[in-house]
Amino acid sequence: MILLILLDQYTKYLAVIHLKDQPAFNIINGVLELNYLENKGAAFDMLQNQKIFFIFVAVIILGVIAYILYKTPDGKKYNIMHILLTMIAAGAIGNMIDRIRLDYVVDFIYFVLINFPIFNLADIYVSIATVILILVLLFYYKEKDLEFISFKQKKYRELK
Repeated sequence: MILLILLDQYTKYLAVIHLKDQPAFNIINGVLELNYLENKGAAFDMLQNQKIFFIFVAVIILGVIAYILYKTPDGKKYNIMHILLTMIAAGAIGNMIDRIRLDYVVDFIYFVLINFPIFNLADIYVSIATVILILVLLFYYKEKDLEFISFKQKKYRELK
């Protein structure tokens, strides 16, 4: 997780040094470019200037992830869940560091072809890991594999 956070923060540092107050840098003309943006909200300009809200949501998400990781059994079967939850946590922490330190998130990757909102590595961690986690939960794990995260109380007879 630390490596992912450091990589995210380093790429944002490079974006500030090389892209801030500069024209967009084309990687693939008309498809992909590096374009510096100080994002005070979420994608598509939603919830601008809601720093406290974003930090609160990140802390809740990190708490849920910590709980699930704590409860997840050791074993090869759960390695993918550990990796995906770690990626989501690293992305949340990476963007939370920006919000606390700068009052905005540094974004710099822009898919011109589809006019997708400008994003960063932390966003990639969260997006890709969340999609894969949903697929894994739907198609890989069985209901009994996930009983460890249930909030249901076991019946007295089951505890004997």
